[in-house]
Amino acid sequence: MHRKAERLEQLLLRLEAGEALDKVCVELELKLSAARVEKLKAKYEAGGRRREVLLDGRFGHYQQVNSAVRAYLYERKQADESLTAGQLVTEVVQKYEISVSEGHINHVLREMALTRSPGRPRNRPDREPAQKENPPQENGGLFFPGRSQAAAGCHDDD
Repeated sequence: MHRKAERLEQLLLRLEAGEALDKVCVELELKLSAARVEKLKAKYEAGGRRREVLLDGRFGHYQQVNSAVRAYLYERKQADESLTAGQLVTEVVQKYEISVSEGHINHVLREMALTRSPGRPRNRPDREPAQKENPPQENGGLFFPGRSQAAAGCHDDD
């Protein structure tokens, strides 16, 4: 975590010295757009040019699901509990134009206990159970001979 903040600080200092963004990003193994660099620069200046302000607490994970997306997910899931993560992914892509995995949406919803339990869903009580064609026979399994008994047509002297 501190290593990333150190690299971001080096990036900002090298850009101030006049180096090219693309070259510095490659050397420091960072993937940043010019707009993101401007935001980091403003944050760095506002924080008194200290490295600590560049720590974001996300441990290198991208932050795509912001508070607006979270609120939307909570609202949609509370309104319709039968929505799946796949359906929510499609809605988020259409509405916010960001790509989020099903697993991450489940993680976000799990924080508020809004996910379904894993596995196959139970049969609903409003459905009629399937009718069994043949009811069980009273002596259904008793006609099979045991291991010590010879089956019909088998001879011990074969």
